[in-house]
Order: sequence, then C-alpha cells, then structure tokens
Amino acid sequence: MSSEPVSHFYSAQDGLRLHLRDHGGPEGRTPVVCLPGLARTAEDFDALASHLKSERRVVALDYRGRGLSDWDKDWKNYDLAVENGDILTVLAAAGISEAVLIGTSRGGLHSMIFAATRPTLLKGVVLNDIGPALEAKGLARIRGYVGKLPAPRSWSDAVNLAKSIMGAQFTGLSEAEWETYARLTFIEKEGRFSARYDPNLMRPLAALDLEAPLPELWPQFEGLAHVPVLAIRGENTDLLSEATLAGMAARHPRFESHTVPGQGHAPLLLDEPTISVIVQFVAKIS
Repeated sequence: MSSEPVSHFYSAQDGLRLHLRDHGGPEGRTPVVCLPGLARTAEDFDALASHLKSERRVVALDYRGRGLSDWDKDWKNYDLAVENGDILTVLAAAGISEAVLIGTSRGGLHSMIFAATRPTLLKGVVLNDIGPALEAKGLARIRGYVGKLPAPRSWSDAVNLAKSIMGAQFTGLSEAEWETYARLTFIEKEGRFSARYDPNLMRPLAALDLEAPLPELWPQFEGLAHVPVLAIRGENTDLLSEATLAGMAARHPRFESHTVPGQGHAPLLLDEPTISVIVQFVAKIS
C-alpha cells in the first residue's frame, strides 16, 4: 500500500476537471469519503486519513474552485446543488457506491443533503461543526474573510495572518498546529503566496441575506436516521450552537458528539483525541 496519497482527476457533467485525493487502503470495508469546508481542500484530512487507511480506503475531494480542481468561470456554480452532483459524479467514477462520509462545515451540509438525494450512499456520517441550523453570526464572520485575504509574503507571515483572522476561534492551538493550519490555507508557487481557492467564492456569500431567517435542514438531518452520526463541535464555534446540537441528539436514535476544546469553526481534525473519537466511530461500521 502506497504511503502517499494519489491524485485522480475526473470530469464533472459540465466538463470541469475535479480532483480526488486517494489515500488508498484495503478493500472489503466501507470506504471513507472526506468532504471539506467552504474554502478548504482535500489536504485538510491528511492527518485523519493516516489513521484510517490501515483499515479501509480513504478519499477526499476538492470541490470545483478549490485545491487542485479547476475554477469555474461562472461563480454561480459554486452552489450546493451543483457541488452535490459533482460529488456523486466523482464517487461513481472512483467506484464508490457506499461510504462513511466525514463532512467539515459545507461538507456536512452535503452529507445531510445526501439523505434526500442519495440515501443509499450513506453508511455513517461525521458532521464536523455543522448542523441543520446555522448561526448568522458565524456566517457573517466567514463572509468577512473568504476571498478577501491579503497575500502573505512568507510562511511566517502566513502563520501570523492565520492567527490574526482565526485567533479568537482557535485559542488552544500549538505553534506546530498554527504552522500546519497556515500551510493548509495558503499555497506558495515560485515565491508567491495565495489562498487555495477561487476568490469568487465570496460572491455567493455576498448574496446571502443574513437579516432574514436562514434556511434549515432538519428534514435532511432526520433523513440520516438510518445511519449512525457523530457530531464534532468546536468549543469556541459561532456556527453550531449548543441548542442545535441538543436538538440533533434528541432527533437522532444513534447520535454521538464530541467537543474539541480550544477550537472553533471548524475543528482542524489534527489533535489526537478528536482523531481517536472519529477512528473509533468509523471502526464500528463494517
């Protein structure tokens, strides 16, 4: 088994090139599919994948406009419905018809949507700091920086920028974790730094009316009743409230949760206690 992940590229239905990061792993057990947050990439799951791939195949996706997937010329396609179709297209091409989904933030929204669009795909779901109801305060904060980050001048500058933007959310990170966070957020090519996503991701966010009631996904969440669910919540999060978490526990018959101290939205899935909780949850699924 290769120790390094392999990149595969597939065509979306509209021809856009999409990237799958495949960590490999033995066949025979349900594979794990990792879905990142709004402006995040497949590489966010490397640490977790290294603990899971001894037992089963682990893959992670880059949505269109992120990571190694192509940017879309039409920003309106940075849309949950379009991306949901992209995920199904990529998984079909990769030979995955059933999976344990690990969804960070936006990835968790996709996981809940699959309860309606493709329930047979799901064998278990990990929701990383996301639930059926979102807090407007958290969305406003995210809208304040996505697509608006200045370009760092060095990796130390990137670390300091990450701290300046996310320090209030992540009060418990070590220096090594801040370094990892910065390197997962920015990319350096020939001495020039940039974020790992199309800045036009800000445009769908800008169109949100945060003064109006936000759409909720309680029916989709309840559609996950046929599979076990683990919710990860950052202690400092401003997107997943304690009340929403309690509502999730009350409505799901096989629900577990874990709170990550000193982290906000969304937990980085780098610390050993959180990785251990996820590994134990996944191990119970055949």
